Amino acid sequence: SSSALLQHLTALLECSVAAVVTLLVSDPVGSLHIRSCRVKKLSDWYTMLYNPSPDYITTVHCTHEAVYPLYTIVFIYYAFCLVLMMLLRPLLVKKIACGLGRSDRFKSIYAALYFFPILTVLQAVGGGLLYYAFPYIILVLSLVTLAVYMSASEVEFFKDLLVRKKRLVVLFSHWLLHAYGIISISKLDKLEQDLPLLALVPAPALFYLMTAKYTEPSRILSEGGNGH
Repeated sequence: SSSALLQHLTALLECSVAAVVTLLVSDPVGSLHIRSCRVKKLSDWYTMLYNPSPDYITTVHCTHEAVYPLYTIVFIYYAFCLVLMMLLRPLLVKKIACGLGRSDRFKSIYAALYFFPILTVLQAVGGGLLYYAFPYIILVLSLVTLAVYMSASEVEFFKDLLVRKKRLVVLFSHWLLHAYGIISISKLDKLEQDLPLLALVPAPALFYLMTAKYTEPSRILSEGGNGH
């Protein structure tokens, strides 16, 4: 619906503006670039675990962020996202209130108020792990969510994708995630070797469409009932 589309576009705008502002306020201030320390190993993310204990009794809390600002910049980004959401989202809700039920108007805001603390805790605890595993997480999640969506939408043939524009939008969005994951993993250090990997982006969707008819539940049940 148009109301849902407006909410998605507003969320995208909030996240994009928050990302730009976060980069602008980070060192060097006023630039879209960041000056960071080189990450050498996983323990660089958890310097607080390596505070010295000279007498093995008293811990001296003197460590600093070794990967600055890669660890704290995420918290700053979440803070800006939250502020922008509280400023912009109520205006959107007021604009589209006539198209939503009373209980549905603030669901997106309530959901964000739950998710931001969860994401903050994940970054605080697993920031280093996410840094190293992020490209693989993106690839796996995009593959799983694409398969779940196409299965829930009962997409078995290519023509089923053309029935609704929303399905094509979802498909292309997942392709962008696939490409982003591949680029993040390969880092495009050797263009002549890494660029051909982008040809694999449509492969999961094509594989699903080619094999969906063989794994359709009603087909399996009917063949099982016939003793095949």
